[in-house]
Amino acid sequence: MKSPTVRVMAAAEEDLGVETVMLAFAADPAVRWTWPHAHQYLAAMPRMIRAFGGNAFSSGSAFCTDSYAGTALWLPPGVHSDEDGLAAVLESTVARALAPETTAIFEQMAAYHPTEPHWYLPLIGVDPAHQGQGHGDALMAYALSQCDRDHAPAYLESSNPRNIPLYRRHGFEPLGAIQVGSSPTLVPMLRRPR
Repeated sequence: MKSPTVRVMAAAEEDLGVETVMLAFAADPAVRWTWPHAHQYLAAMPRMIRAFGGNAFSSGSAFCTDSYAGTALWLPPGVHSDEDGLAAVLESTVARALAPETTAIFEQMAAYHPTEPHWYLPLIGVDPAHQGQGHGDALMAYALSQCDRDHAPAYLESSNPRNIPLYRRHGFEPLGAIQVGSSPTLVPMLRRPR
């Protein structure tokens, strides 16, 4: 089987990248805890993806594999998520009873972020119809080669325990656990440059 090809996405391809990530996260434990009903998920997730990782498109660090089967939105050193946009999405879409827990989760996530310049992976996803075909590995290898060229660490939070073996294969190590109230556990992970 031919290994998937990875390339940089243009800003005009943002909608296609968002759609792939939406499909990939449709059964994600943390995301579906936040938006348990299909109509909530479908309404909130595109906005969430754009606020959380959309700056990758303008930074040249949004990557995809063939036919948009996989998408990774990386934020290079000095580029951050849209904090105001994230707050607005959460405030307007999360059930009132979960709001304190989601706020606390994002506070814990921020506490684990490295203080040194680093690459951050807020979102990576493969269309379920194409999972198990090497798209995730190809996306990780492509971006991590850039991290190594920059001699910069890479950081992410795994919101799905099924993905931890992928991240470990690429050199990420768990830093702890993020869990509040009834939420599923997120695992912050760090990879030192090679």
